[in-house]
Amino acid sequence: MRQQLKLKRILPALGVSQSQLAIAVELSPATVAQLVNHALWPRVRQHQLREATIQFLKVHGATEEQIAVAFEKETPPQVSAVAPEQQHSPMNEDEHMSIRKQILQPQTLRHFKLPGNPFDEVASSDEFYANEQLRYTRAQLLDACKRGGFVAVVGESGSGKTTLRRDLQERVQRADMPIQIIRPYVVGMEADDTKGKTLKASAILDAIMATIAPHEPLRASSDARYRQLENRLKESHRAGVRHAVLIEEAHAMPKATLRHLKRFVELEDGFSRLLSVILLGQNELAEKLDPRDPSVREVVQRCEIITLPPLGEYLEDYLRFRLKRFSVDLSKIVTADGLQALRERLSPPVPRGHTERSFLYPLAVHNLLTAAMNLAAENGAPAVSADIVMETKWN
Repeated sequence: MRQQLKLKRILPALGVSQSQLAIAVELSPATVAQLVNHALWPRVRQHQLREATIQFLKVHGATEEQIAVAFEKETPPQVSAVAPEQQHSPMNEDEHMSIRKQILQPQTLRHFKLPGNPFDEVASSDEFYANEQLRYTRAQLLDACKRGGFVAVVGESGSGKTTLRRDLQERVQRADMPIQIIRPYVVGMEADDTKGKTLKASAILDAIMATIAPHEPLRASSDARYRQLENRLKESHRAGVRHAVLIEEAHAMPKATLRHLKRFVELEDGFSRLLSVILLGQNELAEKLDPRDPSVREVVQRCEIITLPPLGEYLEDYLRFRLKRFSVDLSKIVTADGLQALRERLSPPVPRGHTERSFLYPLAVHNLLTAAMNLAAENGAPAVSADIVMETKWN
């Protein structure tokens, strides 16, 4: 039995109808109804229809999360005589968070005629996949470094935050830009001192001074150290150097330190900001930067929060990009229904009225597809099909 797309309930949530969508994409209401209600795509102009629908959703205020899952199928309740442990369903959050790293076995590489692992970590900017959202994020990070911005990039584990940081550093180095990226050490950092060590403003100051004036002893008093920092930043800025503090695992920072970051961003020389701050963290960082929380309101008003969405409609394009360097066609690795099964397993169903949450991020995709490829090779299947994806175990 065919399933409807999640688009069907996103449309009324935005206050628009299927008829309005049909007019916008220049197709008959019947064709749009077949797509929305039964996931039946027209034989031609599929890519144009997808792009036009995405544009329609954006115009009517759809969130990145809604757009990312709009073309996924709804998962109906399962009614089966098969024992629960034998049924295969999309992952829940706990399963996603406990995924083990998967490795392509040598026989799998031979089976698919791959000279190497297409899912290895990105080794250069040339291997960096950039869709519309990632291009925007890359541009914002570099712009923040140049002009003295305050940016927080938030995303699930495995969504590409570390890759963005590496890409930023390589672009700065490759172009020989006069930008110093300062990374305070966050090993053992926790939100409170009972579980580990909190990152305090004094540690950030020490990291900045160690970078811009490594041989200069720090002043004794706190006030003198901050004046010392401001003076050295002014000297360096007037010499043409820009400075950016980049903090990873920022979701583990205490709110007190988040508030103190505002003071660093406010260091100025005339109209020029002396310091940029870039935070990279998981979803808990966005929760801490809640504008309804009066304790961090001043920070939120000055900080641009960028959320990395799941791959969504870019899944196929992303996988083609990863395979391109080995000149391997995606259809030789995974079938069309296999791709849809990847989407469904990484998109757990949610009760009506709850927020959609997709785990269709690069790391989860890599691990699931790697495990499925190993299973396909083990069984002699020419490519990863939907059945193989649904049978794959990875914990």
